Amino acid sequence: MYIETARLLITDFTLDMSRDVHLNSLDEDNRRFVPDEVFETIEEAEETLAFLIEAYAGSDGPYVHPIFRRDDGANIGYVQAVRVEEGFELGYHIAKPYTGCGYASEAVSAFLPVILERLGISEMLGVALEDNKASHRVLEKSGFRLVFEGAAPYQGEERLIRKYLYKK
Repeated sequence: MYIETARLLITDFTLDMSRDVHLNSLDEDNRRFVPDEVFETIEEAEETLAFLIEAYAGSDGPYVHPIFRRDDGANIGYVQAVRVEEGFELGYHIAKPYTGCGYASEAVSAFLPVILERLGISEMLGVALEDNKASHRVLEKSGFRLVFEGAAPYQGEERLIRKYLYKK
């Protein structure tokens, strides 16, 4: 995958990105909202990247792609499409030093048409914890529509969430 926007580059992972993935995963937002995506060591990150790289060739994913700033080449996070019971779900994370700059919305808006086309689908789910207001804004700015608000399973626990749907 290769997607360029005005400020970002979205591409495929390589194993030499393990250190950046490890460091980006350690911030408090990642620990709070997606604790299963925290890699305490570079080796954990490398193991996961090996799995994700192998998944690019399959039809079930997950399809997780790093996001880089074009101006300085910084690895600032990822965007992903993950198979769930209802189809595919969008996910993303921007490392703390880079939040609040519109990078998530820019990445999601660029990624959606490309991944929908690649997967041959016309809709994508988005799920965010009720208290993750920033993710609500990203999904809404990217064309997702709220379809559910309430308690539901999230990361193995019953939590208050919002579910969104994007339709091409």
